[in-house]
Amino acid sequence: MPSTRALLRQQPGLTLEFLAEADAGRIAETIAAFANTEGGTLVIGIDAMGEVRAGIMEEDVDGALQAATRMCKPPVPTHWDQDQINGMDIIQLHVPKSSDAHFLLDGRMLVRQGHENVEVDSPGVQRMGGHAATSDFELETVAGATRDDLDDNVIDEYMERRQKRTPRSRILPKDKLLQQIGAMSEDGTPTANGLLLFGKEPQLFLPQAKTIFVKFADTQPRRPGGEIGYGRREELVGPLPLIIDRAWRVTWEEMNKQAVVKGLQRNEELEYPEVAVREALVNAVAHRDYRLRGRGIEIRMYTDRLEVTSPGGLPAHITLDNIVDEHYSRNPRIVNGLYQWGYIEELGLGVDSMIEAMVNAGHVPPEFDATASRFTVKLFNRKDPALAVQKWEHTMNERQLKALEFLQRNEAITNSDYRELCPHVGAETLRLDLADLVSKGILLKIGEKRGTRYILKNQ
Repeated sequence: MPSTRALLRQQPGLTLEFLAEADAGRIAETIAAFANTEGGTLVIGIDAMGEVRAGIMEEDVDGALQAATRMCKPPVPTHWDQDQINGMDIIQLHVPKSSDAHFLLDGRMLVRQGHENVEVDSPGVQRMGGHAATSDFELETVAGATRDDLDDNVIDEYMERRQKRTPRSRILPKDKLLQQIGAMSEDGTPTANGLLLFGKEPQLFLPQAKTIFVKFADTQPRRPGGEIGYGRREELVGPLPLIIDRAWRVTWEEMNKQAVVKGLQRNEELEYPEVAVREALVNAVAHRDYRLRGRGIEIRMYTDRLEVTSPGGLPAHITLDNIVDEHYSRNPRIVNGLYQWGYIEELGLGVDSMIEAMVNAGHVPPEFDATASRFTVKLFNRKDPALAVQKWEHTMNERQLKALEFLQRNEAITNSDYRELCPHVGAETLRLDLADLVSKGILLKIGEKRGTRYILKNQ
């Protein structure tokens, strides 16, 4: 248990909240939001300003927690610890991340965004319901599979790279490590996670875990002669790391390339930045919904764009509006495996890296498209010399990029225009977005109150 004094040095956030009194309704909302997101700790007896409140009794908290638990469907599992500050009792209520989707009795589903409990809209509820058992799927043993279906050469390579990534980690026997990372059960049966990361032929058991590459000769799905069809098709199989490598290789082979001379050096410039393509591929492999059968990841190369589509909509509380700011792993063990392997450099920064690479190379930012059953990344090969932001900043979000793209087509943007672009985002958040672009020197604010509009500063 972390000391309460240590928690007081932190601000309320994604996994931490303070509550002055044992209010059953507030407790229910917070524990449900924690369980539906990343888990967290609710400190009862301290207000949001960090002031310790007297009068918190253990029996009061116990009664309020029981009432709060009855307000959640299904009940949220919790455990709690008692602490003291200046002789006053403090309760720490710990909530693990749940594989279930938890609702309140009034039908609301809440998730944690920043330091707030936020209600999920209907499409989000569908995504949450579809996500609920995904992490359990990783740990499900695969019928008919045995230890012999795991490739020891692939496992050895993983262990070597893992040791380089985390040199201080304890070196375990091979099978013990496989059990620890959820790749194999105690009786030696491979899990879905194990077959996907280390399987000799994982598609024998999980045929949906393949990737299809297709190249077209037009901006539409047509052959070189103009008829409907494709010019090249490749089916990529094997464990996920091998699929990533093969997908990159075939995509690289089909990309246009040109020699660029800078000073005395001759460099090869690709049709799409390597970092952006790799991030799109890794993102698809790491975050697709592997429970969905009948469809693999699809890489479609057209003459004007590259599309990478993965089965399964955006997970949990992630939306197109917050995809840069918020992070959530549908397959946490697969993500960690690819991170230890070195395919993921910084956890949670794949989308940022994609946007940065494209914009820094002079391309328009990537487009993201999501439905309840798929997620698509679109990289365009056209360059825009009039692009307002030549260097992507990690502090800029996807909403702000939408505003800049709007300004490429229009002379000015108003608060009303911005609300139409981001209809599910609060007015104050959007106002702060525009104020941030003004402070960065990208936009110029003109007018006041209802007449306020924003233009690109370099116009």
